[in-house]
Amino acid sequence: MPLAHDPYELLHSTAAYVRRFRNRTFVLKVGGALLEDRAASKALCRQISLLWSFSIRVVLVHGGGPALDALCAKLSLPVEKVGGRRVTSPAVLEAAQMVLAGTEHTRLLADLRACGVPAVGLSGIDAGLLRATKRPPVATASGPVDFGLVGDVESVDPAVIERLLEGGFLPVVAPLSGDDEGQVFNTNADTVAAELAIALGAEKLVFLLDAPGVLREATKPETLIPHLTVAELDALEAAGALQGGMAPKAASIRRALKGGVPAAHLVGGRSAEALLTEIFTNEGSGTMVEAGGAS
Repeated sequence: MPLAHDPYELLHSTAAYVRRFRNRTFVLKVGGALLEDRAASKALCRQISLLWSFSIRVVLVHGGGPALDALCAKLSLPVEKVGGRRVTSPAVLEAAQMVLAGTEHTRLLADLRACGVPAVGLSGIDAGLLRATKRPPVATASGPVDFGLVGDVESVDPAVIERLLEGGFLPVVAPLSGDDEGQVFNTNADTVAAELAIALGAEKLVFLLDAPGVLREATKPETLIPHLTVAELDALEAAGALQGGMAPKAASIRRALKGGVPAAHLVGGRSAEALLTEIFTNEGSGTMVEAGGAS
């Protein structure tokens, strides 16, 4: 970013955003692929530490897909995904708990601790945070699909998250949910992030991606789309422009905006400054999605 004529101009501009977002809640979701990139994970945690130091209430939801795929391969368990969502047998659920509430979870907490952030790890099981039911078979073009022990979130009790935020802690949530009979479910992390954003009255829902944002052409970063409405997002999906794991994110964005979250952002997670640029500058760095129009 070129230096302004007034050396304090950037500082004044940033301060305006800090005042606007102080004590507001941001729900961030980081995918497992970014966590596997140690440099990217540490750079993200440094950016999150700055948000936290500005009194922005951050809730971080993480995935762990690549690590879970690797563990399943070691255990000779099948890896089956339909529409970007994992089919979860009892054995795969056990592996998911090892990864999501174990290795990936702890490593992310350690990275945040190294940045001076008082992060606290939990999952949707803790204090009844996420109540879910087993997903029924889903009709697809090739026939019904039973996703197994995958949970559809029915309700959120954000009390434990709110207590942590009020105490100055940063909650880190693993995407597991449960029912009142003690059954644990694997739950899509994008869905978890959206449901938490709604329940917490979040100002923003932010997805950290491999790509810099939503692209008109998946292999060309220069086709980044800075602003979208939900209708425009729907049109891109109908045209086949949203591939792979972008479909669950699009569904989660629709759900969050319908639930009252003012804006969702899709931001490149491999850049050392992309998240801060998206939040604290007019230009941004990724894609902002709003319900009825972009500002």
